[in-house]
Amino acid sequence: MTLSTAYWCVLIAALLPYVWTVVAKSSGKRFDNRNPREWLARQDNPRSIRANAAQLNAFEAFPAFAVAVVLAQLAGVAHDRIALLAVVFLVFRVLHGLFYVSNRDKLRSLSWFAALSCVLTLLVQAALNVDRVLPLG
Repeated sequence: MTLSTAYWCVLIAALLPYVWTVVAKSSGKRFDNRNPREWLARQDNPRSIRANAAQLNAFEAFPAFAVAVVLAQLAGVAHDRIALLAVVFLVFRVLHGLFYVSNRDKLRSLSWFAALSCVLTLLVQAALNVDRVLPLG
């Protein structure tokens, strides 16, 4: 795997919340685009509610992941390691959304934690490696 693999994962992770948005909007009553947030707030369909929650969680997870990939790259972490962790993160985030929509709470939490572990690993690897790449003195 190459570093570009990780960057493609960043792009896919940036788009992933919109997958759950489509699911949320197609699972409820006829969607009202004039006031989409109010429409989503009024939904009583559990699948639509869970898909909206998956959407919000995917938006929340994205910034830390994107920053972790960039910091790891800047710190000189091995490209194969960055790419592997990015792919694993993405797999777990897709599973997280699927488990959220299908109301499988324990698997959802496990996939959330696994994806977070990838982000934390990237950040720790960057922190451990940066002094070797950018010495201060």
